Formats: sequence, C-alpha cells, structure tokens
Amino acid sequence: MILDSLKNKAQYASLHPRFQQVFDFIDNNDVASLPCGRHDIDGDNIFVMVQEMDLREVSQARLELHRKYIDIQLLLAGPAEVFGWSEKKDCLTPETDFDEAKDIQLFTDIPQCFYTVAQGQFSILFPEDGHAPMLGEGHVKKCIFKIAL
Repeated sequence: MILDSLKNKAQYASLHPRFQQVFDFIDNNDVASLPCGRHDIDGDNIFVMVQEMDLREVSQARLELHRKYIDIQLLLAGPAEVFGWSEKKDCLTPETDFDEAKDIQLFTDIPQCFYTVAQGQFSILFPEDGHAPMLGEGHVKKCIFKIAL
C-alpha cells in the first residue's frame, strides 16, 4: 500500500509499466468533472471508475482483495476518506466467494490499521493489500483507476 500526494506522483511511475499512463490521464484531463461510471483509458488494461458516495461507519469496514488489478484510488472531493488495511495473509474470514467478473472478494476480518486519504492524495493498492475503502463521515467523489497486472 502506498499513500501520497499527487504532487509526488512521478516517484511512482516506474513501479508498474502502466502507472505513467494513469498519471498522464490525470494530468491531461479534468478528472474532477468526469461523470460517474467507467471511463476506458486502455480498454481492460487501464480504466477508471468515477464514483460519488456517502461514506460508511468504520464499524462497517469490509476488507476487499483483487487478483487481476492494482487500484489507484484518488479522492477528488469531500472530506477525508478512511481506509482499513491488512496484509492479504491476514484476510482469513471470507464474507463472499471470489467474484471473477468483478475481481473482488470481501472479508469480515478487522483491519490491521486505518489511514486517511485527503483531497489530492492517492492510495495505490496491490493484490497483496486487503483494503476497506469508503469509510468515514460525509459524501465524496473519487476515482478508482484499475490497472491490469
């Protein structure tokens, strides 16, 4: 898991061959004005889901794991979003079976730690990172970039 500000995004472009395309997309588009839904950048290799939602109480945290995609989650508007985090090896109590089509499995284990993402910050979440997003108080708009492994 990585947490940082967009002003430092160049430091992470070399971590995956597709990360630079994501950061170029952010630089060259007004992502805050994108409508909710899926927007393809490179088909199923890179796309972004724009979402608006009410945050949930931390007690409702459900860890999720992905197998095919890395997430780069960017908060566009609203209060800081709280994330729960645990290592994949500590996600032991499945709430759902793995959904191949949605590339997600949910777990009810209590996250190992919590962190917040403020406007203009992003979190990179690899398949090894169990994460529980959308926690806190208030309404947010965010981008979830999905990068195929």
